[in-house]
Amino acid sequence: MSTALPETTKVLTALDGGWLTLTLNSPENRNALSAELTADLNAVLDHCHGNHDIRGITLRGADGTFCAGGDLKSFGKALAGGGDRDAIKSMNRSGGELFAKIESLPQVVIAYVEGAAIAGGLGMMCCADIIVVNENAKFALTETKLGIVPAQIAPIVVARVGMPTARRLMLTAARFTGAQTKDIGLSDFVVSDEAEFESVEVEIKSGVLSCAPRANAITKDILLATHRINRAEMLDYAADKFADAMTSNEGREGIMSFVTKQKPSWVKD
Repeated sequence: MSTALPETTKVLTALDGGWLTLTLNSPENRNALSAELTADLNAVLDHCHGNHDIRGITLRGADGTFCAGGDLKSFGKALAGGGDRDAIKSMNRSGGELFAKIESLPQVVIAYVEGAAIAGGLGMMCCADIIVVNENAKFALTETKLGIVPAQIAPIVVARVGMPTARRLMLTAARFTGAQTKDIGLSDFVVSDEAEFESVEVEIKSGVLSCAPRANAITKDILLATHRINRAEMLDYAADKFADAMTSNEGREGIMSFVTKQKPSWVKD
């Protein structure tokens, strides 16, 4: 599949050696999820789904800030004249669909958080497979302080940190820093600067690029299915996915590469 990316202004794209860096590019509102940014991000994500030439994705924010969450100005416009409940519901659902799209990407996704990840920004971060945060970054789930709720991100955060921690963070609007995130399971790596992040990113890329891309995609499918399929149904679902992988070109090549002690074609040196 072609790796020609859609042209976007609110999301900067850089593809290098099969690894795509996506930079949220709306510094005037701290990379909040405006309609324009969301549209651009959806366009890029749609391109990535099913594209196994792109092996991994790093998601980050421009000007040293990850994402300030929802665009409160657009919320204000939605309430003008009393607010259309159905329109507000649709707007919120579209945000949930964006998060689901990130979570279900076939590529391995790294989120790198600098500056701040607030409300929906924190939820979006939790959609990634691997989370790296700067020790000085700021975090909070502030929705209830505004009289609204972390509706679409609640299940994502619960899946990442567990119910007790999610309750505390959401029901107290607690503020905390990147240095505290690892203790509550909200990050995989904590770094002090860009150079340290780049070192961690290189290590992650090396591991990902040694794995077969379709096998990684199928593995993500299986992992996400554990949230919605009961154990009995999971037996057949997992068996089907395993058979798909084993009989694929990747599976055949991988097994033969092991037997002949040769590197499979997807391994990047």
